[in-house]
Amino acid sequence: TNIGAIPASSLGAGRSPQCLHAPPKGDAAAQWVEVQRGSVIYVCFFKGADKELLPKMVNTLLNVKFSETDNGKHVSVLDLPGDILIIPQATLGEEGLELHSLFVSLCEKELAANSKCTEAGVVVEHGTYGNRQVLKLDSHGPYTHLIEF
Repeated sequence: TNIGAIPASSLGAGRSPQCLHAPPKGDAAAQWVEVQRGSVIYVCFFKGADKELLPKMVNTLLNVKFSETDNGKHVSVLDLPGDILIIPQATLGEEGLELHSLFVSLCEKELAANSKCTEAGVVVEHGTYGNRQVLKLDSHGPYTHLIEF
């Protein structure tokens, strides 16, 4: 796992800014989904990526301490606890769709298994893979981190 530019050997990447509020919208037939305080994860998969990579991606993205509490302490989105908004970057066609769907499911399972998250009622929302995504985001600043796998 590296944080920085994406080398040619990368199989997947996630970008995770902290958000205060983020409602994305896909095409005209899609509906707005909305999250509150938490994290926005832009996820893409490169040639050679497979489902064995997904648990590492989910574990890293949900446990890295990028979220800031009201008193300025950096914690994971699980410890915040906060909502997750997953924005798919359609990079591999149908193969990417399968990986995206599994990624979303793993994120949902991790939040459901975390007592802080279930007590707080946090949610995982996601855009529609392959559709244009419209995103409206309120944030504390330009805190976007690139994590490659």
